[in-house]
Amino acid sequence: MPLTRRTTLAALPALIAVAGNKARAQGSQNPGGQNPGGQNPGSPNLGGPDPGDPKRGGTLTVVLQSEPTALVSAFTVLTWSLSVSAKVVEGLLDYDNDLNPLPQLAMKWDVAADGLSYHFSLRPGVKWHDGQDFTSADVAFSILLLKRLHPRGRSTFANVTAVETPDPLTAVFRLSKPAPYMIKALVAAETPILPKHIYEQGDPVANPANNAPIGTGPFRFKEWSRGNYALYERNAAYWDAPKPYLDQLIVKFVPDPAARSVLFETGQADLGYRTPVALNDVERLKANPKLRFDPRGNTYSFNVTRLEFNLDNKYFAKPEVRQAIAHLMDRTLICKAAYYGLAVPCASPIAPGLKAFYDPAPSPYPFDVKAAEALLDKAGFPRGPDRTRFHVTLDYNPSGEDQKRTGDIVRALLGRAGIAVDIRAQDMGSFVRRVYSDREFEFTINGASNLFDPTVGVQRLYWSKNFIKGVPFSNCTHYSSPEVDKLLEDAAVENDPAKRVALFKQFQQTVAKDVPDLNLCSPVFLTLSNTRVHNELLTAEGVESNLGSVFVDA
Repeated sequence: MPLTRRTTLAALPALIAVAGNKARAQGSQNPGGQNPGGQNPGSPNLGGPDPGDPKRGGTLTVVLQSEPTALVSAFTVLTWSLSVSAKVVEGLLDYDNDLNPLPQLAMKWDVAADGLSYHFSLRPGVKWHDGQDFTSADVAFSILLLKRLHPRGRSTFANVTAVETPDPLTAVFRLSKPAPYMIKALVAAETPILPKHIYEQGDPVANPANNAPIGTGPFRFKEWSRGNYALYERNAAYWDAPKPYLDQLIVKFVPDPAARSVLFETGQADLGYRTPVALNDVERLKANPKLRFDPRGNTYSFNVTRLEFNLDNKYFAKPEVRQAIAHLMDRTLICKAAYYGLAVPCASPIAPGLKAFYDPAPSPYPFDVKAAEALLDKAGFPRGPDRTRFHVTLDYNPSGEDQKRTGDIVRALLGRAGIAVDIRAQDMGSFVRRVYSDREFEFTINGASNLFDPTVGVQRLYWSKNFIKGVPFSNCTHYSSPEVDKLLEDAAVENDPAKRVALFKQFQQTVAKDVPDLNLCSPVFLTLSNTRVHNELLTAEGVESNLGSVFVDA
């Protein structure tokens, strides 16, 4: 059963008092163009000596902050599902740390000058783990399925009208309009290629293979011990011999951040990402010579932490209430108290890491408690005899302690203007069901990956056509703006880079005024590894890659 609690961080009263300095708080609204991708908050033992030639054998233990809801990322964009999916199920392409495409299931590719066709030459001799041949039919089936059912696939592949298969090793995407972002969308975790012969019958979302995957990748699924771990074994028949080098891959699910810190400190964990330890332990653990902190491995998915309003709720349907809450936010405080400095303020739905598209303009609603009070009065919610205007419940994404701490800060900040907030804790399954299926929520603290392009990572959150009950991590606010829809749709097909950037800048300004949600900060994620681990950060997606190149010292 979900728990409701009213407690806050012990240090909050003093921190909130500091927020009363209006001039300082107004300055905190502008992140000043800070770029988490450009920061290097890692330890002195970043990188390391040349490990030499890869060695065969051994087990790699990866630690995740939460348990996946599925082991294949075809119908979910939950971070922890993304982190395991590509070990088994591959994509057409991979990407280096500068997002240049690399071959995976596709050996060669060509994009027509008009952007209306993509031609892929597929790798011969690839087998699914059950022995069936991988062919272009699998590619065509997967792309059209993702277009229909993947939370981001609806926008990523919106312009794909057909996938032609002239022979078993050729796939040709036909588009009605250009999709300039699509060539970067074909990594395994984002666009998994599924076995048609396994998924073509019945409901693909309920297919048992989502939890016992069959793929073409370097590791074969062995076991999922619910609440504990997922176990993978080396695929001896992998097409990219002699990879993988590891004999075994264990992915442990450890919700307690202090416990994760202990596992890394004692050598029981080898690899984790998105800063997998308690944030207040980072500085201490940096002194451990057996551990590496590295900002790489996250350039495929910059994130923004957001306060999401249910616009069907009687309070949050009123723009004055949302504007008032915007006036109560202190982003610098959130970065300091919730993220221990491992985040940068971000008032935009586009993360600072996406430099070309990001608008560093501050929120049009600077910190101003008096302005917030006036807006709440105007909305028809005066303070009552107990000085409270109304009560609301805040649900937070339970994938990390940072969002729980952010919730505590939001509760304290809103209390200054008479909005009483109850914070509800629950497991990930309950959170997803409550917010996206049942829609029995008032507002949430959630994180959203921007990925490599706003059309793929941001459009899903604001596009009215992506309000789909039951589809997680999409437009849960029920925001609908014809102006925003047009800006997003025009940007998705604009081949001129400068015009495309201008459209996204206008989109950011419009959303900032409407406040369907409130963007707070962009976390700075670190990958943590034991020094016995090598080749874990060769590609842009880091730990979300297939890890086929990773090897470990004995």
